Amino acid sequence: MKSLAAFGYGLAALAFLLLSLVGFRQWRPWRHFQLFTTASLLTALWALVSSWEAQRQGAPGPASLLLELLRNAALLGLLLQILEKRRPDDTARPTFFILLILAGLGLPALLVADLLVSAGSDTLPRLIPTVRHTFWLVTALTGLILVEQVYRGARSEDRWALKFLCLGLGALFAYDFYSYTYLVLFRSLNLDIWMARGFAVVLIAPLLGLAASRQETRSGNLVLSRRMVFHGTTLIGAGTYLLVMAAAGYYLRSRGGEWGQMLQTVFLFAALILLAMVLFSGTLRARLRVFLNKHFFSLHYDYREEWLKFTRLLSEGQPGERLCERAVEALAGLAESPGGAIWLSESDGTYRRIAYWNMADIEGEIGAESPLIKWLKNQQWVINLDEYRFNPQHYDSIELPSWMHDHRDAWLVVPLLIHEDLIGFIVLKHSLGNITFNWEVSDLLKTASRQAAMHLAQMQANNALVVARQFESFNRTTTFVIHDLKNLVAQLSLLLSNAEKHRHKPEFQEDMLATIESSVTRMNKVLAQLRRANEVDKNQLIDLVKLLPEVIESKNAFRLKPVFVANCEQALVRGDPAQLTRVIGHILQNALEATPEHGQVTMTLECNAHRIALEIVDNGMGMSAEFIQERLFRPFDSTKGAGMGIGAYECREYVRSLGGQVVVNSTPGRGTSFSIQLPQAQVPAEKIGVAA
Repeated sequence: MKSLAAFGYGLAALAFLLLSLVGFRQWRPWRHFQLFTTASLLTALWALVSSWEAQRQGAPGPASLLLELLRNAALLGLLLQILEKRRPDDTARPTFFILLILAGLGLPALLVADLLVSAGSDTLPRLIPTVRHTFWLVTALTGLILVEQVYRGARSEDRWALKFLCLGLGALFAYDFYSYTYLVLFRSLNLDIWMARGFAVVLIAPLLGLAASRQETRSGNLVLSRRMVFHGTTLIGAGTYLLVMAAAGYYLRSRGGEWGQMLQTVFLFAALILLAMVLFSGTLRARLRVFLNKHFFSLHYDYREEWLKFTRLLSEGQPGERLCERAVEALAGLAESPGGAIWLSESDGTYRRIAYWNMADIEGEIGAESPLIKWLKNQQWVINLDEYRFNPQHYDSIELPSWMHDHRDAWLVVPLLIHEDLIGFIVLKHSLGNITFNWEVSDLLKTASRQAAMHLAQMQANNALVVARQFESFNRTTTFVIHDLKNLVAQLSLLLSNAEKHRHKPEFQEDMLATIESSVTRMNKVLAQLRRANEVDKNQLIDLVKLLPEVIESKNAFRLKPVFVANCEQALVRGDPAQLTRVIGHILQNALEATPEHGQVTMTLECNAHRIALEIVDNGMGMSAEFIQERLFRPFDSTKGAGMGIGAYECREYVRSLGGQVVVNSTPGRGTSFSIQLPQAQVPAEKIGVAA
């Protein structure tokens, strides 16, 4: 067995000696030539000494351990040189990885030594080998981390030249990590692993030779991106934590007596659960990212990466699909915010919440003439609500709505601007990473919000165009109907006038003439209504207390009878009685159709000095919040096979034209509440002439 191990190490020495000689002749143009050749020579010398020790004593001695230390130092230096060569300005500072390596080499060893020495001075002689073995283990782990950083940081065109170098050195450090992990945990050398090590190193030599030959004409430019630094720091931290926990577990096993092995198992299992909780914590990841950006980079953001991620999130999916939510999510990602909500201006000028992302508990509306809207439009600033609460003078002491000012999670108000027009704003939650709001965050959010505003404006324009085209088609159809009705009325009128000359014909013709006359009358009424369809009469006084029973009576065909409750004797509004009857009747009919026969539909009329509220409540099938937000008021979108899909849209638009609003609340499976709120008409009592 000793002879076989010596033969393996001898082959390794020969392979790396040939690698060094070939390197001297052919790879001088490679800028990392010196360190690569030095590492190859040291590896050859280490393998030669290890072959001699394997033949003589069958175990590694001080000489091979010293040469292994020098070999590892040369290999780590080679990897560091590749990482730091031609470093861009906004990448990690060179000292960052040097500090990480020093910490990776020294800190775990010191922690283990301190932990073990505290057990008692009588154990110190036995602790020195454990600390030394842990040092070798951490060195191998550091090598693996640097290999990962070299490959991850290489540009795609340079990975062709680096992949075999990373594969070879990664395999070398992985084998060392495995062998020293066994040594640390069991405090004994596995001779089988050590004797096979020489043959493993022989297999690595061709990989390094191929890597060096590919590097001959390459001039790769490695970039330490923020993602590299983040993943590298996480990997080092996790590795250090596992080493400390392993040492602590070993201490529990050695000092726990007959309970030692059980205590070690429970302790290591708990340590792994704690590590998983830390790694999956969004708050801790965000804070680590902010810490690294603040202390190791000149700017907080990697603008190329942030802009690509922002644009990709805005552009994914079908056109217009969840665009409002994606706009909130994209802006929130720039500030490490876990949620937000978006308000957009609607046809009546009011800014209403359109969508939200992880922030459903903030809701309200604000008028176009409010101080906040005017200030955002004029100043075009991002408002830091924390700063506003502490120093409102910085924002000209503008008055904020209570639902925004008092919301404890609200942090930033980001305006959405197209040229000089404010189409909306976004409210973001507090950052998970405790980001400091400064000029860089503000400028990035303002720039990104203009990009998001362009997408949102395009979505609104597309929706308006679709509606306009549908209305154009609808109006064209109406025009054709009017034309046909006019022709039909003309023909019937001519028939009626000619029939007066033929009264001598059988009596059945008189009945026919009467029917035709009635038809002409009805058609004239339809024609008159179609001609004035676009005219909204807002001047008539309407008493809803008298109007609503007529609306209910028109729905007598339904078996379910609605219950009407009027909490006022008179409820006066201004509008067109026929159209108001139609829109209220549509909402009532929808409630009756959605409610089973054993259910209940209630109409409640409430009045105060300025507003009248009509609430139609049913306990039917209900609607989802997504359906209400995206489809209920969309014209020509119907869930009924024979419906045109304009009833709810017409109701909302007509109520808005009267100065009111429609509020819908619904829960699937529990029912729906439609609230129609209208301004109460103020007229002297002696002048009231009420239309019912």
